[in-house]
Amino acid sequence: MTRPVIVIHGGAGALARQAMSGERERQYRDALGVIVRRGQEMLAQGGSAVDAVTEAVRLLEECPLFNAGKGAVYTHQGGHELDAAIMDGSNRAAGAVSGVSCIRNPILAAREVMEHSPHVMLIGAGAESFAFDRGLEQVAPDFFATPERYAQWQQAVQNESGSVLDHDSPDPIDPDRKLGTVGAVACDASGHVAAATSTGGMTNKHAGRVGDSPIIGAGCYADDATAAVSCTGTGEIFIRGVAAYDLAAQMAYGGRTLIDAAQRVIFEKIQPMGGTGGLIAVDRAGNVALPFNAEGMYRAIGYIDSDIQIGIYR
Repeated sequence: MTRPVIVIHGGAGALARQAMSGERERQYRDALGVIVRRGQEMLAQGGSAVDAVTEAVRLLEECPLFNAGKGAVYTHQGGHELDAAIMDGSNRAAGAVSGVSCIRNPILAAREVMEHSPHVMLIGAGAESFAFDRGLEQVAPDFFATPERYAQWQQAVQNESGSVLDHDSPDPIDPDRKLGTVGAVACDASGHVAAATSTGGMTNKHAGRVGDSPIIGAGCYADDATAAVSCTGTGEIFIRGVAAYDLAAQMAYGGRTLIDAAQRVIFEKIQPMGGTGGLIAVDRAGNVALPFNAEGMYRAIGYIDSDIQIGIYR
């Protein structure tokens, strides 16, 4: 028996609790609640898992609290390079874009690639040209800029500190260890699952750097036979560990449950390789897993027949 559900995340990392004011926590909880509620409503009305995760991630991209879309971090060269991916578990169709700077919602571009091209991934100018030909909204590169992200980038450059994971104070997650990405997974009433992931990358990253988020099997994966997965964390480690697919493979070939497989990926594979972060996952029965090895992960769960659950800390 299937329980339709949507799960979202907004990044994981080392939470600096002293920096989390009551007002700041309320902002995050409100944003997570509004976004997961929208997906919950879509599923309750018979909407598909693919539609639910697309809309949830689009809304996360529109929220400057998170490192995706508006509010994306800066590269070393002072620009924005965004990545996104989506996968439909009913047929394992997938689409992704990487290194885009003028598409308002990269997740919508990833879905266009999945549904209206023979390819899985498009990058840079080619991805942008394709997206605009499909009618997606074009914005100036500075659309994604926010004062907080600019200040963080300036500090990183001045300190010659290299790449910094996601955003600085007043964000409640330690700026040196926050792992910024957003994502959603869902199971609909037909038992189909889907996953979507989007990110602005790492502050002060070298132009052209690509993490796990747009890579199918690393930061995003979905298959009705196993699970839908969206990851957030040390991108290079999640790529090397093929993290999202590894969870599904453990279920398919090892007979593990969703929760067991998810725990093993984070704590027995990613962590020993030096990786930090987490993932969200759902199977076709509506079971949910949200393991992370950091101090916190922004997350929310919305079953259609239950109250929304929102979490930040462990």
